[in-house]
This record gives sequence, structure tokens and C-alpha cells, in this order.
Amino acid sequence: MANDDAQEAARRTIAESLALLQRGRAPDALELLNQACRAEPGNLELMLHQALALRMLGRLPEAVRALDAALAIDPYFFLALMSKGTVLERMDAPRLAALVYRDALKIAPNAAELPAALAAPLDHAREVVANDALALADFLRERTGTTRAAHGGESLARFDECLDIYAGTKRVYEAKPVQLHVPRLPAIPFYERASFPWLGRLEAATPTIRGELSALLDAGMPGFAPYIAYPPGTPVNQWAELNHSRLWSSLWLWRDGVRQDGAIARCPRTAAVLETLPLADQPGFAPTVVFSALAPRTRIPPHTGSTNARLLVHLPLVLPGPAGFRVGNETRQWRLGEAWVFDDTIEHEAWNDADDVRVILILDVWNPQLSAAERELISTMMIARAQWYDRAVIR
Repeated sequence: MANDDAQEAARRTIAESLALLQRGRAPDALELLNQACRAEPGNLELMLHQALALRMLGRLPEAVRALDAALAIDPYFFLALMSKGTVLERMDAPRLAALVYRDALKIAPNAAELPAALAAPLDHAREVVANDALALADFLRERTGTTRAAHGGESLARFDECLDIYAGTKRVYEAKPVQLHVPRLPAIPFYERASFPWLGRLEAATPTIRGELSALLDAGMPGFAPYIAYPPGTPVNQWAELNHSRLWSSLWLWRDGVRQDGAIARCPRTAAVLETLPLADQPGFAPTVVFSALAPRTRIPPHTGSTNARLLVHLPLVLPGPAGFRVGNETRQWRLGEAWVFDDTIEHEAWNDADDVRVILILDVWNPQLSAAERELISTMMIARAQWYDRAVIR
């Protein structure tokens, strides 16, 4: 009961102090709050409003100390962090404000729980943090420029991304497989070509593959079906727009390790080329080979793939105009007949901004970091898991 009385007294004090501040009587508001803080030390709400009164009086260093005292009690006091950032900005300390705002943004309420009055301050905090990150990145590039120039002949893309992540202009992307995660494999967005000496052979076959694909396109894309086709009752999440939609359609040549004879009959020369490549070979799971057609002005939302045990290869075949692809922090533009290999368990997305359909060939290969023994064991393990759950089906 005594605690309830104290809380009610604090609420009355805060309400009265706000009324005094609105009437321009900041000294009286501060005196009232000081008395309340002495009577009830450690009350975070009283301390927050004490700092507000100090701020209104222009006593900014004292306001920071009052907020620091509150944060010493509760380092996750969101409103105190936001208030401290505001005070530091008024003290012409934008870098320090950015550090405080960064901490506040980490614990900010989600959009559904955010009071309307905090929307604009949060947007401002994000802007301060973003501007500070850009300025810091420029500063770091300037300070590392001489050292970087001394190593101009080396590949420094990894360091460049490291700098941007360190400054805060880019985020960390990790491998997040939705099915099987093999630990201790590096999370590399795009792999170097040297690990895949057969890529040139695939690229050299582009005219052959394109020829068979063009015949399919001219015939109205027989056999193509929506790439995303979840059964009823499945959460579609970011796939709502593309679920059962021909905006993103596909023709499978191999699916989950099974040859699709109908499609291969339409593309026999393409199949012959593919059979010369070291495709992933997991009965019931791989290889997967598919023509992927993306409609004009369509975007595939950010997502991650099933397992880092294998990597995906993309070969662009039809590029009618602007189209792009992002894996993690790296964005690339397609070039006709130039393949790349990437880890699709790192968040990635694709878009077609052209006025006609974009088509690529997708195929999967083993992750070259895996030994032959690991590949065989992974295949056996995944088959065993499928058998385990197959036996659990109610028949």
C-alpha cells in the first residue's frame, strides 16, 4: 500500500511539473522534482523529468548527469537514452549523440508498440546515426588510404566491407540456412571463380542453352509454373505476392535430384551440357537445375536458402534491361553469359526493372570446402532424416 501511495505521489508530481513547464515556470518545476527525488531516490520517472526541467533551463551538463544517474540504475531505460541523445545534440556533440541513439535504437519498441509521439524522435535518431556512420566511414577511408594504396595490387573487398560494417553503413550478414547448417564453413557471398574451373565450359555453352530456351519462350513457355507454390495453411511470410504467381515462374530440369524428363526432352542439348558439370548429387535433394523467369518490374524479396552444404550457380540467359542481384552487402549487375557462384544461405534478393521477362539458369554444386567424406555423410544423414519423418506420417 505504501508503494502504491509513493507511485501515485510521483505521478502527481510529474503531472504538476509538466504543467509548470508548460507555463514557463521551469525553476519551480525543477524545485518540485528535486524535492520528490530526495524523498524517493531511484525513481526513474522522476529522474527523467528532473533532467527535462534541467534541459528546459539550459543546464545541459546537469541534465546529462541526471540521465546518467537514471541509466546507472537501468541501462536499458529507453526514454532516458533518447533524452540523453537530444541533450547531447543541443550541446553540439553529434557524435556522442549518435552513440547514445545507436544504443536506444537497439532496444526501441517495435512499430506496433511504439507510442505515436515517439515516431518522429525515433526517425530523427535513425537519421543522426546514419549520418554519423557515413561521416565515420569517410574518415576511416581517409585515414586508411595511404596504407590501402601501399597494397593496391591486392584484393581488398573484404577489408572494404569490414570498414563499412565497422562504421555502421552496412550490416553483418551471416549464413542462415533454413534446413541444414554445416558449421565452420565460411560465409562467402560470391565465390572466386578459381574454385570452379568448369565455369568457362558452362559459359561457352550459353548460345546452345539460349537457343533451346528461346524456343520455349516463343512457344509461350510450356512447362513453366510458379516458382513459389505453398500449400494451403503454410505461412507465406514475404512470399504472399509471388505465391502461386507466374510473376516468378520456372521450368525444372532436375528437381530434388530427379530428372524431369518432360523438360529435358524440350532441352536435350542443355541437359547434355549440364551432365558434364559436377552438379551436387544427393538422392532426394540434389541436383537442382531450373530456368528461372522473372516478370517485368518484379522483385524477389530478401530470403535465405536451404543449406550451406551446396552453392548456387546463376547463368544469365535473357536480360532485356536493368536487373540486379544482391547477396549480403554485395550487389551485382547481370552480364549475359557470365556465371557466378554464391552462397544462398546468406540473405539475397533479385529484381527485374526491365519491360520484359528476365531468365537465368540456376544449378547447385557442392560447397568446395566439404571433403568427399563429409559430402557422403551429409547425403546419408539427410536421407535418414527424411525417412524418420516419413515414418511419422499418419496413413
